[in-house]
Amino acid sequence: MSGADPRDRLRRRLVELGEHVRARVLASRQAAAPGELAAVVGSTRADVIYAVDRVSEAAITEWFRARWPAEEPVQLVMEGIEDHERVTFPAETPAGRLRWTCLLDPVDGTRNLMYDKRSAWVLAGLAPYGQGSATLAEIEVAAMVELPPAKQGQADSLSVVRGAGPDGLVAERVGLDSGRRARWRPRPSPAVDFNHGFASIARFLPEGKEALAGLEEELWRRLGPAATVVFEDQYISTGGQFFQLLAGHDRFLADLRPEVLALQGQLGTALVCHPYDVAAALVAQEAGVVLERPDGSPLDAPLDTTSPVSWVGYANPRLAELVRPVLTSLLQQLRVK
Repeated sequence: MSGADPRDRLRRRLVELGEHVRARVLASRQAAAPGELAAVVGSTRADVIYAVDRVSEAAITEWFRARWPAEEPVQLVMEGIEDHERVTFPAETPAGRLRWTCLLDPVDGTRNLMYDKRSAWVLAGLAPYGQGSATLAEIEVAAMVELPPAKQGQADSLSVVRGAGPDGLVAERVGLDSGRRARWRPRPSPAVDFNHGFASIARFLPEGKEALAGLEEELWRRLGPAATVVFEDQYISTGGQFFQLLAGHDRFLADLRPEVLALQGQLGTALVCHPYDVAAALVAQEAGVVLERPDGSPLDAPLDTTSPVSWVGYANPRLAELVRPVLTSLLQQLRVK
């Protein structure tokens, strides 16, 4: 990626932010008593807040105050900040002077991290401010930084600017003890079917689980020979799911909970995916992953913390062409029942 692109400096800043959060969270985990970071400390309209979230939020505020370039005024939209709150860096920047909106999830996959089960991710996306009306589709710069479990000695960061494509995506693996960095190339799966591969529809919580499992079972049945043996992996992190797609581990993933829960009258009370969970969608898209809405339209959402987001991800266009009409038909049938 050429350093001549002015957005590249901001890409590097977002990676630096994620790595700062990682350092703070890992240090806090090492110092904490067992179970301390898993304590519930609050809630918002969007999600439950755990002690580990407070650590990451404090690290983010600290970093923006010290490191964000003053000539690029930004408004922060983040899990843990209510939609009516206005947080800017520099502080109290008038709306007319803001250049960017930063959509941020401090710890995507909190439950994985606080129980030391699996990696969580810091997710960030940067869109032109646009008087506060920007959407996910306008994000120009994105980054995702891994927060690994205690036994893992390496962690990844992936970042990109819009239009860079697979060759311009910057993926680094860093040794947490040595600090040694190595570049690697994400490669989504080129498979044209699902046989002996990983693919699944998210059903992390009890709400909607039966309907989602039934929909998935019927999807594989209708795909017939293209899906005779399919394995699933319920990774409770949208960023983690995107990583599985762009790294070639999974071939199809979808989060349809808002669709199903709305039909069941449970959307207002259940935990679902929100815009900050998909803040780094651009990273997967530039890697070649097809990310879209369940009806096949472009993935988009307001840059807020409360809008429900449904998404479907395919490792490549061939798989999207195979599944899209079948999935669209199944969802339509579900709506008319």
